[in-house]
Amino acid sequence: MPKRIILIVLDSVGAGALEDAYKYNDEGADTLRHIFQNAGADFCLPELEKLGLYKIIGVKSALQDKDLQGAFGKMATKSPAKDTTAGHWEMTGIILDKPFPVYPAGFPKSLINEFETKIGSKIIGNKAASGTEIIKELADEHIKTGYPIVYTSADSVFQIAAHEEHYGLNKLYEICKTAREMLRGENAVGRVIARPFTGENGNFTRTANRKDYSLTPFEETVLDKIKESGGEVIAVGKIEDIFNSKGITRSLHPQGNIAGMRSCLEEIKKLSGKNSLIFTNLVDFDMLWGHRRDVASYAKALKDFDDFLPELKSSLNDEDILIITADHGCDPTYNVHTDHTREYVPLIVYGKNLKKNVNLGVRESLSDIGQTIAGYFSLDKMKNGESFLKQIEK
Repeated sequence: MPKRIILIVLDSVGAGALEDAYKYNDEGADTLRHIFQNAGADFCLPELEKLGLYKIIGVKSALQDKDLQGAFGKMATKSPAKDTTAGHWEMTGIILDKPFPVYPAGFPKSLINEFETKIGSKIIGNKAASGTEIIKELADEHIKTGYPIVYTSADSVFQIAAHEEHYGLNKLYEICKTAREMLRGENAVGRVIARPFTGENGNFTRTANRKDYSLTPFEETVLDKIKESGGEVIAVGKIEDIFNSKGITRSLHPQGNIAGMRSCLEEIKKLSGKNSLIFTNLVDFDMLWGHRRDVASYAKALKDFDDFLPELKSSLNDEDILIITADHGCDPTYNVHTDHTREYVPLIVYGKNLKKNVNLGVRESLSDIGQTIAGYFSLDKMKNGESFLKQIEK
């Protein structure tokens, strides 16, 4: 009988600062715990509590151990990075030996000159900035001159913002492709990101037509192994972009967390007759609430996911495995900066035929997920990671 794993990444939902967080200016970051401390006395996530989340982050629970339904633990990121690409690649088997390049003072003049030559236009910006703030600052000049806005952050990203009507969405995508082809070697940033917006006269809003252009994974991932074995890898959300389509058999691009949850559920309800990985990223935690340091909205988004879990769990077949995790942190209470935070990530595993109340401990790498997936699908072992399959199977 075909097997399925549903892997859901709650983008940026961290579980406490890693020991080396000081190297990243992230000492004391603790996304989930700080949300519980700041979201109000009535805030609770009862479905995630049943799966063991409160055990992971040290939040007091009224449940007894016998009432817990899942296996739980937390994982460290072994790659020397705290970005989306590094996190997702690691959970599928790739551990970076060096971080993707970052540009806190903006990109080198020689690189910008090359980009301007290739696109036939000047650019404006070229600094590290908040995406919403740089649009407020430069959108009017962008519309007047027709020059795209280039900026970065503490992460390894080359971001290009442009107005959908005045500049054109397809044109924005084309110059992002140009940047992606250009940014190789020592300037191989993790992602080039198209950041379209609309609006007029100082009132501008980013749209849902963002598009990420990632590097192609330079090693084999568990996605490749599944695909090569004749199985399916269904990418929901920005997963296809993160892996530059490598190892993906089918992709869906719903806009926002709620739509992403519904798309994931619809895929679960389908039976393909093949071993399948349904790989879902819920980006709003990070993009809309983490970077904007909006605790209340972040908490509400967690509650929305928690409310969704009963329907998700009831849709699972007896042999399905649900894995819930994150790729990094983005503590909305952290006031040192507004970028990702170097944190452990939660690991929650549930299946109707799996063991209950299993403490998976502190895992050394996110790649333990990829090794576990490979084992469940009877594929060759991955280069990296320690499987937790024997700990959860009856």
